[in-house]
Amino acid sequence: MKKLTFIMGMIALAAALPALGQTEAKKIYKASHVNPHAPKIDGRLDEPVWDKVAWEGGFVQFRPVERESPSEKTEFKILYDDSNLYVAVRCWDTQAGKIEGRLSRRDDIEGDYVEVTLDSYFDHLTGFAFAVNAAGIKADSIASDSLNSNGPDYSWDPIWDVETAVDGQGWMAEMKIPFSQIRFGNKEEQVWGLQIARNLFRKDETSLWQFIPRTAPGWVNFFGELHGLQGLKPPRQVELLPYTVARQQLFRPVPGNPFATGSNRALFGGLDGKVGLTSDLTLTFTLNPDFGQVEADPSEVNLTAFETYFSERRPFFIEGRNIINFQLTGGDGDFSSDNLFYSRRIGRSPQLYPEAGPRGFVDQPEATSILGAFKLTGKTKSGLSMGIMETLTAREKARLFGEGMYTDQAVEPLTNYFAARLQQDFNRGSTTLGAMLTATHRDPRREETLDFLHDAAYTGGLDINHSWKNKTYYFALRTVFSSVVGSPQALLRTQQSPLRYFQRPDADHVKLDPGRTSLSGHGGDISLGKQGGGSLLFALGYTWRSPGLELNDMGYLRQADVMMEYVWMGYRITKPFSLFRNAGLNLNHWQGWNFGGERIFSGGNINGGGQFKNYWKFWFGVGRNGESLSASALRGGPSLRQAANWNSWFYVETDSRKPVRFFLNGSLSQRENGDSRYIGVDAGSTIVPSRAFQLSLSPGFEQSHNELQYVSTQDVAGQKRYIFGAIDQKTLALTMRLTYCLTPELSIQFYGMPFLSAGRYDRFKFITDSRSRDWGRRYHLFESGELAWDEAAGGYSVTEAGTGLAYAFGRPDFNFLQFRSNLVIRWEYIPGSTLFLVWSQGRTGFEPRGDFSFGRDVDNLFNIHPTNVFLVKFSYCFQL
Repeated sequence: MKKLTFIMGMIALAAALPALGQTEAKKIYKASHVNPHAPKIDGRLDEPVWDKVAWEGGFVQFRPVERESPSEKTEFKILYDDSNLYVAVRCWDTQAGKIEGRLSRRDDIEGDYVEVTLDSYFDHLTGFAFAVNAAGIKADSIASDSLNSNGPDYSWDPIWDVETAVDGQGWMAEMKIPFSQIRFGNKEEQVWGLQIARNLFRKDETSLWQFIPRTAPGWVNFFGELHGLQGLKPPRQVELLPYTVARQQLFRPVPGNPFATGSNRALFGGLDGKVGLTSDLTLTFTLNPDFGQVEADPSEVNLTAFETYFSERRPFFIEGRNIINFQLTGGDGDFSSDNLFYSRRIGRSPQLYPEAGPRGFVDQPEATSILGAFKLTGKTKSGLSMGIMETLTAREKARLFGEGMYTDQAVEPLTNYFAARLQQDFNRGSTTLGAMLTATHRDPRREETLDFLHDAAYTGGLDINHSWKNKTYYFALRTVFSSVVGSPQALLRTQQSPLRYFQRPDADHVKLDPGRTSLSGHGGDISLGKQGGGSLLFALGYTWRSPGLELNDMGYLRQADVMMEYVWMGYRITKPFSLFRNAGLNLNHWQGWNFGGERIFSGGNINGGGQFKNYWKFWFGVGRNGESLSASALRGGPSLRQAANWNSWFYVETDSRKPVRFFLNGSLSQRENGDSRYIGVDAGSTIVPSRAFQLSLSPGFEQSHNELQYVSTQDVAGQKRYIFGAIDQKTLALTMRLTYCLTPELSIQFYGMPFLSAGRYDRFKFITDSRSRDWGRRYHLFESGELAWDEAAGGYSVTEAGTGLAYAFGRPDFNFLQFRSNLVIRWEYIPGSTLFLVWSQGRTGFEPRGDFSFGRDVDNLFNIHPTNVFLVKFSYCFQL
């Protein structure tokens, strides 16, 4: 009741407080029609057609000093014809010799640049951004003021033209933006939102045409307006992108293994396409897609019970991800990854790895083939956003060889994935009402060996977002449900998964049912906050996941059976003062319970930082997690009580404008009873010796000790023994990136990551009283006479002194070695059409050693025979 009273009081206070943000007068620019004399795109701005309209200026500093006059003047003009919008930007510069134009890959621009953003829907929520730097490097993105937005979406790659030129008075950018590449309603006279920004690199200064305070609760909502667009007919957009891939894989041959002959070759093709069905809706599709040029995931050793969340890297799935998205809880904590749609489920590695016997071999597919997928996305003039995706993945089979015979075994069934997202906005986007539905169906005629997978899985969600006082304050509610159906084997696996562990003997509020054939659950998040309009910001909320909630067929869920309240307060200083250009401070508090009413965690932290006037950045923080109960530590056994934990971290980065810059990042944590301690340090340097070349090196080292690391569970004479050990782990990694751009369209990129991790176990024990507050009573440490090394079995044998119980477990020590690299040559020989040349190399090794030795482990890593993949991918874009 006290918490409820506090929350209701905060809601009443927020409703009563005035908005502190200053409302800026809307600027209006009127474009002029130029048919049939369109400007030639060469960056010179010397054609008479540009004289039809006057230069527009009046830019104002956004940072570092709000509302001050910019250091250099900026002006622009806008024209249009029946097919394109033309934008000219003149960036005056009294020190033209210091203009910085760096060559890089698309969407990774550095140096002096300008950005033109159009709210062509005029919904005050969505902006299509077109940016270019002084060297002619493009960047394009979709900005969103939605509460669920995670920042600009740079996966959007429209086809547009731009040229730049530098002279003694500054530099110029000339853009041609086809109307086919943006979305707008079918109206006789258009009114669009408009913002133009300029970045002056040497002073790290940003100026805006339509001034927006840095504390404003949004971005697109505060744009100026573009008028004068009359008689526009949304053009038909049809883009077909067929491609061909030639692939050669070389690896070490294995004698007697018919699947490891040393090489594989393949030649195949596919088709990507985009069709504008109406002025509001676009159909994007792919048939037999290939993502061979996509960078590999970073290496890791995961000793937890939970699945690692990896970000999406495949172009088809990241484009438009802001539309087909239903994030349950915002922020950056453990709950922030939970989502109804996690595209990495599609095309995943097959979920069954068959056994071939002691003298057999298996040819296992690396990934599930995507037969085809389409997305229908857009927004109607009535404010209804929609995203619909349909994907079909293939029935995958592994090829087995044993005793002179070949056999096939299904390892992944034919599967259909469907997702639909709708969202209606009202009152210029101040209120939105949305819904989402996903459905996963697997072939019911699959083999019995795949009965551990659900036949069908459904999830749905509703969300309401309401803001007031010019979007300064907001209230958000998201609620979701799930239902999965399958065989008793599949549902038993679901109940016993690390997300819920229904078999826990100390959890009275859940029950394991071996005969169950369906499971349903619910979850959600309710929050209230102040997101702008002044220096003081806050958010408070409550989030929950019921024990039966299951999202992982098509979405991502880290943990069920949990509910949490959270409070955040932040203070921002955006104007330079004393030694600082800007600064901020955050306070956080949270605590959580399971659905049995037990408090299972609590904590809080304080963190802050900013930027000095010498352009160095810093951040620091210190926090404490209270005593907790872990339902996953014993992998299905009773909850384990863990001591409170202190943690701290810092980050320092030097001046990012310099051709040589560095960063240092460190973190430290330790439990109060000494059960665990961790220290991690990441450093890095970026070197830019010329405008076309960039090299970054980022080494990182982690060292940890954990007295209670799970090893195995043993069933002995009707009793369970949860075996743990003390682990000392060291991990060293180096991330290398090199970019060399010959032209804005031709680039060479290299990514490489050697990774070494070693874990040595000792002090083996079994759990006796997992919930004891007397830390030593939680386990029994094996004495010398109870534990013996069995050389023949390659593990440990146990004979308990008190009970006489005997059992064995394997040696858990490890040295994991891995190297992954990609070398990609990318040539966009005409807009939208690309040639890729790719060389990927992978080396992976494992040794049950446990001791870390840098020199020996590096030698062993690069003595592992590599797997090399060479790929040529050619695509051509047809615009019909």
